[in-house]
Amino acid sequence: MKKLLYIATCFFLFGCQNIEKPEKPDNLIPEDTMAEILVEVYLGNAARRVDNRAMREKGVKIDSFLFKKYSIDSLQFAKSNAYYASDLDTYNAIFQKIEQKLEAFKAIENEKRLRVDSLKTETKKARNLKEEETELDTTKTETEGVLIDSAISEQN
Repeated sequence: MKKLLYIATCFFLFGCQNIEKPEKPDNLIPEDTMAEILVEVYLGNAARRVDNRAMREKGVKIDSFLFKKYSIDSLQFAKSNAYYASDLDTYNAIFQKIEQKLEAFKAIENEKRLRVDSLKTETKKARNLKEEETELDTTKTETEGVLIDSAISEQN
């Protein structure tokens, strides 16, 4: 039992280590810009999951596009991301911004879908109404034709 306690103590002492926070990069990406980049990264990853083959066939490289759009390189992004990730409060604040932006996108898309569904429903109702009117006109014409035929046969 003493050996087990001794081994456990050794693992505990050697298992503890000093983790150093990464240095602040000279070209640190500002928090707001980092949040915007990460939003686009997450949207791009979602797009890849939907149709990765089409994106590969068309040669779409989302990461390269984002780096060019924000005038950054992959190393600058990686260092900035590591720096922010080392401070959980800051990283959490960035992710709250990301969540707000994604929720706003979601609300906009839901609103668009509701409008499209509403237009489809209105179009379908209008089409059904037009078909009913056409049926009524056809029935009215047939009824008028029978009445005219009846009136002509009564005269003869």
